[in-house]
Amino acid sequence: MKRIKIFQWACVVLLVTGLVFWGCAKKEAEPLKIGGIFDITGPTSAVGKDYAQAAKDAERYINENGGINGRKIQLIANDYAYKIPEAVSLYKQYKDVDKVFVIQGWGTGDTNALKQQTNNDQIVYISASYDSNLNDPSKSPYNFYVGTSYSDAIRLAMKFVNDSFKEMFPDAGDRAPRVVFIYPDHPYGKAPIPAGKAMAKELGIEVGPDEIVGLRAIDATSQLLHLKEFDPDWAWVGGTTPSTSVVVKDTAKLNLRTKIISNCWGFDENILKLAGDAGNDRIYGMAPFAFWGEDVPGMKAAMETAKKSDPEGIHTVRYIQGWTAMMVMWEGLKRADKAGQLNGPGLKAALESLQDFNTGGLTAPVSFTPTDHRPNTALRIFQMSNNQLVPVKSVSIEREDRFLGW
Repeated sequence: MKRIKIFQWACVVLLVTGLVFWGCAKKEAEPLKIGGIFDITGPTSAVGKDYAQAAKDAERYINENGGINGRKIQLIANDYAYKIPEAVSLYKQYKDVDKVFVIQGWGTGDTNALKQQTNNDQIVYISASYDSNLNDPSKSPYNFYVGTSYSDAIRLAMKFVNDSFKEMFPDAGDRAPRVVFIYPDHPYGKAPIPAGKAMAKELGIEVGPDEIVGLRAIDATSQLLHLKEFDPDWAWVGGTTPSTSVVVKDTAKLNLRTKIISNCWGFDENILKLAGDAGNDRIYGMAPFAFWGEDVPGMKAAMETAKKSDPEGIHTVRYIQGWTAMMVMWEGLKRADKAGQLNGPGLKAALESLQDFNTGGLTAPVSFTPTDHRPNTALRIFQMSNNQLVPVKSVSIEREDRFLGW
């Protein structure tokens, strides 16, 4: 009788142990969920769709190449159509329902609207907004991005304008360069303007009146006519590729001699067809990322993965931006997991351990520290010439404390 009872108890123990073990194994096998907030149908969808596709393709690549030290990821991607309330709603869903501790986000307005919440909740937020307001960890400890900041880019643009002025405008005599700023009345467009004006003043560049051109503009002639009296040598344009192309074409139509220098979101492979011949030797662009198909080591994996989801697809630098954001996140997640800290604070610390992280030439090397979330301060300047995107110059700016956070 005792033997039977002992046997029964042994069976119970084995059954319970097995169930516990099975439950743990099942839990460990669940994919790591990652939130995704993208613009697929809104005002920035022209640049957002390729970015979002890259993020989804990168999910596949990560899972096919070891995941997070053996654990797969699941990117929960949603379109918020560039509407801040929709982004806030998605954030709440990801936090409360999906229990994520990392989100791949999008725009400047929504990222800034959410930054206090992400910091309070200790959720790492990797945005496609490169707003300098997000790179000071003393104010935004859980915000990261992988492209040169808008403010550093506009500072570099002003340095380029100044340094190249005599060569590009030999008839200017001894006068200073003249610059204007054209941008949408939106957080993304307005974010770097103070930095640009401050750098222009520091360099002795004369600044003319601002003009507002919306992201969905189809005509900019009235704004450009306002600039005729000032007669700028350069116009900084802070839109996206479609709106930037409108400025380029209308500048040519009005026979203005002004050259255009664009923020990164206004200059990609699509500018060639959107601007047409008007863009040749007129538009220059800031390029923190490699363009699609460039001969750099990191391009091969991106291109091969893209073919799996869309064999005939034609992609742009926007794909490389989304891909790189996912690759840097992946490296951080692997490091956090190895440290036994696969959570928000652990991922934050892991990303802050990246020093000159090699993206395979897709960007300048990426570095973060607990006191500085600027990924890098270098990029290339390209121009449109002979209906091609042609590299002009590699530029960089010192990582000065005075530029942190603005």
